This record gives sequence, C-alpha cells and structure tokens, in this order.
Amino acid sequence: MKEIRIHGRGGMGSVKAAEALVYAAVMEGKYGNSIPFFGFERQGAPVTAFVRISEEPIRPKNRVYHPDILIVLDSTIMNAVNVFDGVKESSVLVLNSSHPAAEIEVPAQIKTVAVADATAIAQEVIGKPITNTVMLGAFLKATGLVSLTEVGKKVAELWGEKNREALQRGYDAVEIKELVSGGV
Repeated sequence: MKEIRIHGRGGMGSVKAAEALVYAAVMEGKYGNSIPFFGFERQGAPVTAFVRISEEPIRPKNRVYHPDILIVLDSTIMNAVNVFDGVKESSVLVLNSSHPAAEIEVPAQIKTVAVADATAIAQEVIGKPITNTVMLGAFLKATGLVSLTEVGKKVAELWGEKNREALQRGYDAVEIKELVSGGV
C-alpha cells in the first residue's frame, strides 16, 4: 500500500485531486481511499488530503501519518506546515516550485524530488493559479502509481479539457531527481 499526503491551500483543489486519483486507481482495478482534512474552511487556509492506493483491500480509514509520497500544491505552505512530518524512508516529494530540483532542500528520508512549476503552467493553460491537475501530472510521472489515461478521463469529467491539458503539461514538464542519500 502506498500512502500519499497532499498539502495545499483552500481553493487549490487538494481534496478533488485526491478523489480523482482514487477514482482512477479503482478504475484500474486497484483499491483506494481518500480522506480530506480541513482546518479553517476558507480560501487560502492550509488543507490536507490523504490518499491510500493498494493492490489489496485497504482497512485504515484515517489520516496518513507516515506517507510514502508527499504532493505539495503550493510551496509557501512549507512555511506554515511541516510537510515532512512522519515521512517514511525512501519517500517521494512532488513539489510545485519554480526552482530546480537541485536547489530544493529536503530531509534524508526523501529519495526522489519531482518539481514542476505548476503555478505558471496553470496560469498559462487554465488562466488561474489552481495547481491540482498540473501536480497530478507531475505525480503520475514521478511515481507511475496510476495511469495518465485514467486520471485524464476523471480530470476532464470534473473540470474539462483544459484541465486535462494541464495534467499532461505537468506530466511532461516535471523534473525528477533521484537523491543519493537525502538532500540534493
């Protein structure tokens, strides 16, 4: 089972991204669940969504405390929340940032850093800084956990073809860096 924690802000689509990911996994014959967590329910407030994907039935229905994969929809959230809290050894960080992967400082538990400038892509493709679909594309390329085709179908159903294009752009634009021993 892979456990994923998505960090974003209200209005960025963290919860819907989790739902699209689980839906696509289930369509591929896997098991999945997603659980949202809201602090203050307002636009811009920190939001966390939790996802589990497995080949076997999933029993836990609680938050993900020890993620294998972190998806950060807005890098500024890292100033307000410790996104690395409880992260497992050999984890993957998928980060929205305009900085190259080589400049991202991460704890030793992170094995792979995947970076995409999702804000710029979202502005260009959909005209708003809503980064969820771009970051889903980056996540798919970095992990291979769910197919781009299945996620693309759900993204188009939920948000339309421009968001499917944003998903593809995130997939194509992500820079993936494997780390030797934590840190870049």
